[in-house]
Amino acid sequence: MKRLLLFGITLSFLISCSKDKEEVEIVKPTEKVISSEITNLWTEKLLKFVRYQPLNSPTYISRALGYMGLTMYETVVNGSIIYQSVAPELNGLGELPKPSGEIDWETALNEGQYYMVFRLWQHSQSNYKLPIDSLYNDIVLQRTTIVKDTAIINRSKRYGASVAEKIYNWSKTDGGNLGYLNNFDFKYAMPLGPQYWTPPSNGQSSILAPMAPAWGKNRPMVALNGNIPIPQIMEYSTDKNSKYYAEFKEVYDLNINLTKEQKEIALWWGDDPSETAAPAGHSYNLARQLVQLKKLNLFEATSVYAKVGLSVADAFVCCWKMKYTYHSVRPTPYILRNIKMPYQQFWPEPPFPAFPSGHSTQGAAAATALISAFGNEVTFTDNTHISRIKDYARNVDFKARSFTSIWQTAEECGISRLYGGIHTRQDNVTGLDLGKKVGENVTNLHWKKTTASM
Repeated sequence: MKRLLLFGITLSFLISCSKDKEEVEIVKPTEKVISSEITNLWTEKLLKFVRYQPLNSPTYISRALGYMGLTMYETVVNGSIIYQSVAPELNGLGELPKPSGEIDWETALNEGQYYMVFRLWQHSQSNYKLPIDSLYNDIVLQRTTIVKDTAIINRSKRYGASVAEKIYNWSKTDGGNLGYLNNFDFKYAMPLGPQYWTPPSNGQSSILAPMAPAWGKNRPMVALNGNIPIPQIMEYSTDKNSKYYAEFKEVYDLNINLTKEQKEIALWWGDDPSETAAPAGHSYNLARQLVQLKKLNLFEATSVYAKVGLSVADAFVCCWKMKYTYHSVRPTPYILRNIKMPYQQFWPEPPFPAFPSGHSTQGAAAATALISAFGNEVTFTDNTHISRIKDYARNVDFKARSFTSIWQTAEECGISRLYGGIHTRQDNVTGLDLGKKVGENVTNLHWKKTTASM
């Protein structure tokens, strides 16, 4: 009887302990759900703003978007329980200011973007600033109405501006500050010879000087990107049996037989900085479209813009280092001398050497960054240029491009330059490989907290 009583007491105790254990079970915190709509509003307005800036260049735009994307992320990341600052891992940036007290993250982001945009584009004309001012003020009004606490709003503004100020001061030491004031270098000594590029008399630019020959000396945002080895280029040859000759013959054969779709692809990815936000802006807009498609939260979305921005910025630094190592000739001069005369490529020649392709490099870097966030197998339509009117000079319409994977955007961006007649396959393949390495070095930063610290 005593044994039965003892068993009952023990069983009752175990049941009680089990209930207590259930009642005190720790519930892990979850990420605060904040809409990413503010990131999309800022990105859409920013790219329109960039489009109309004077003195545009693909190099400077890529750099500026790198700092804009990083600032967007760093002004909100301390509100996340999953993501963390990558500032200490960047090339000389160091720790950023930490928030003190409650922060409204949308207000901090708004302040940071506003702080950066007019410092990176100090040459912007007043009439182009009005849409940015309007967006900023609309968001301030909206957040003030929602938060209803002036102290929080003001604290958030100060915090966003302090983060942006630290990033901007860092940007001034990278070698590209106010780079739009020196897009062309008339004193740069180009090597002479048929294997070398010279500024074309009928290209995209009317200025007969190389664009940004020193850009490859700029400080990359991720230190490892400054250590990527310079790839080998094929040895110059006019021998019709050589691989080098075959590269240029392929461009010639394509350009004299372009299909309608090939012309549409060449046009879609042209991204002339005098008419668009340049290739880097196209990549940044791909990020915006995917963020909207996948309905990411604020912290996820800003990490995407930061990764893409850093990737395209470093892609141009690395690519330009290699362009001005080899000073390689573009297809048209080679074709005219060695294959066929007369001849004219589909797309006008840009004002810098060929190898490797800048489009391929930045396209692959951006795609690698996007894949790290969304995976590769994503079906979507790129609508970047659907509002543009037909190119009547070439009799080609701007038609949206659809994809079943993100990497396809990099491949199509690259091949578009062959269709345009301004790159060989070697330029394209090397650029894709280089861009992938650049993007991987960016995505391999410690964007998320470890499980132990969460």
